Amino acid sequence: MVILGADTHKRTHTIVAIDDAGRELGQKTVMATPAGHRQLIAWATQFGERRFALEDVRHLSRRLEQDLVRAGEHVVRVPTQLMGTARRSGRERGKSDPIDALATARAALREELPEAFLDGKERELRLIVDHREDYVGERTRTENRLLWDLHELFPGLEIKPRSLDRAKTLAEIEARLAPLVGVVAEIARERLAGVRRLTARINELEREIARRTATLAPSLLELEGCGPLTAAKIVGETARASRFRSRAAFARMNGTAPIPVSSGRSDRHRLTRGGNRQLNCALHRIAITQMRLDTRGRTYYAHRIQVGNTKTEAIRALRRRISDEVFRRLIADENLQIEQLPACVPVAA
Repeated sequence: MVILGADTHKRTHTIVAIDDAGRELGQKTVMATPAGHRQLIAWATQFGERRFALEDVRHLSRRLEQDLVRAGEHVVRVPTQLMGTARRSGRERGKSDPIDALATARAALREELPEAFLDGKERELRLIVDHREDYVGERTRTENRLLWDLHELFPGLEIKPRSLDRAKTLAEIEARLAPLVGVVAEIARERLAGVRRLTARINELEREIARRTATLAPSLLELEGCGPLTAAKIVGETARASRFRSRAAFARMNGTAPIPVSSGRSDRHRLTRGGNRQLNCALHRIAITQMRLDTRGRTYYAHRIQVGNTKTEAIRALRRRISDEVFRRLIADENLQIEQLPACVPVAA
């Protein structure tokens, strides 16, 4: 098996091929264009059984990954953390495109990584979720600036935390600003209008996310503590659970697989700070919600505390347990999608 590691950039892609022992067999740099991708595929045909390993840097590697998969090539995504670890452990010092590509290939050689596939509805959902989060960030910045304007115009005015996205609060502030004149008041009115516009758009996107999630992940939505936004984040970041060979592989990718830190008579584990942090955060939200409500998660957390775990250790264990349940439900939802596909009607001769 030949591994072709790629270091992707906006204008060029550098690829290094290695054998089963990690020895370099060759390297090539192509333009980051469809023509360059075809040139790369033609160059790679000199190797028999092969697999491409792309550092998972989202938009930089997205088009190359799609072109390779469409051409029938086997592609795996290498987390940036794994590539960095492989580069630091290499004998060649420094940093360059060939060094990074070689590190990506060797990381893929050492690890069993899930294979990439053509993006579909899952990626569309992730793009909408990311788009909404951009709007939320923009609204937060506008709200903070509006609060400073209100502090200058109305010293001592108390506004409840996280209430600037409510129509009633915005209407009250608008009424206060109406009789005022001056630059600060004009800017405050403009920012208030911006908050109202952004809130309306965020609500529209939330409804769209909820609609899509109900179709893609009905079983996941039934999990206690998992709302539409959290479920959408999980579906979009996972990009199909069937890519993973087991629930343990899924846990390693999302950062819930425990790390042993035993020594002598001490036998314990700690949480991992690796993996997909977006997925890890979504699983953490589910865990915290389950702990607050009367759920099986709360019972399991109490049990871990009783057997001597610290609060941090108990939450880590609960999050790992939730990861397994999420994986099971994602697989069930994928199978349901397959069953709902229209049957192929044979064409008469």
